[in-house]
Amino acid sequence: MPLSAKKQAYAARLVGLIEEFGTCFVVEADNVGSKQMQQIRAALRGEGEIIMGKNTTVRKVLKDYVVANPGHPIENLLPWVSGNVGFVFTNSDMTSVRDALTSNRVPAPARVGSIAPVDVFVEPGPTGCDPGQTSWFQALNIPTKINRGQIEMISRVHLVKVGDKVGNSEAALLQKLDIRPFEYGLVLKAVYDAGEVFEAAVLDITEEVILGKISDAAGLISSVCLEIGYPTSASLVHTINNAFKNCISIALGSDFSFDRADTFADFLANPGNFVSAGPAAGAADGAAAPVVEESEEESAGGAGGLFDDDEDDW
Repeated sequence: MPLSAKKQAYAARLVGLIEEFGTCFVVEADNVGSKQMQQIRAALRGEGEIIMGKNTTVRKVLKDYVVANPGHPIENLLPWVSGNVGFVFTNSDMTSVRDALTSNRVPAPARVGSIAPVDVFVEPGPTGCDPGQTSWFQALNIPTKINRGQIEMISRVHLVKVGDKVGNSEAALLQKLDIRPFEYGLVLKAVYDAGEVFEAAVLDITEEVILGKISDAAGLISSVCLEIGYPTSASLVHTINNAFKNCISIALGSDFSFDRADTFADFLANPGNFVSAGPAAGAADGAAAPVVEESEEESAGGAGGLFDDDEDDW
C-alpha cells in the first residue's frame, strides 16, 4: 500500500469503490477544466462516483488489490491506466450514465500546439479586419477582397485538418474571427462490467441491432444447411417448401396426383376459372350500360342555332 497518509486515504477510497460498484467507465479527461468536472459530478450525483488520480498510484493500488484478491478481474483495467484517465464507478444503467458523461461538452478556442480533434473550416464572409491586414491573410493562402472598408473572405477555407497541430497563424486567425472550433469533455475509452473490459462503442448496440444480427445469422445457417442437405430448425421450413414444390412438379408431369396437386392441375387446365371477378364484373356493367342517341334537334341545339335557316333569329 502507499506510504503517505494522503495516498493511503486515496487507496482506501478506490478499493471501496471497486468493492461497492460492479461497473466502471474508463474516461479520458484531456482539456477538461475543474468547473466542467464539477458540472459532470453534479449530473452524476446519486448515479455514480468519479475518481481521478496519478497513474502510478492507481496502478499500485490495483496491483496490491489483485495480490490480496488473487484472480480478481479488476486487473483487466491495468492496461487502460495510461494518459490523463479517470474512473467512473456506477451500479445504474450504463447507457444513461454514458449519456450523462458525454453530453457535457464545452466549446473551446484553438490553442497553439493543440491537436485538432476535428476539421476546422472558415466560412466566407466579412472578417471585421481593416485592409492593412491583407498580407496576413495572404500568408495563410486565404483569398480575400476589400468590401466596405474591411477584408472579406471569398471562399471556404480548410484551415486545420483533424490530427494536425494548431499553428500560431491559425490560432490567431480563429481568435480574431471569434471562432471556437473545438469542444471538450470526458471521452469514454473502455467499460468494465462483470469482470470484462470492452470498448465503449459496445454500448451503442441496441436490441434492434442484436435482433437484426440474429436474423442475418439464421438466414446464413439456413442457406448453408439447404446447400449441404443438413436439416436444422432454421432450414426445416424451406426444406419442406422445396419438397412440396418438387412433389407438385412430379404430379403435374405424370399421372400421379394428390389433393393439393389437383388445384394446380385445374389451374393449368382451366386458367379462365381463376380470373378475378372484379374486372369481369366491371366489364359486364360497361357492356350493359345503355347507349343514349341524340336526336337531330338536340344536335342542332347543341350548335346554339348557329346554322339555323330561320333568318328571324338574326
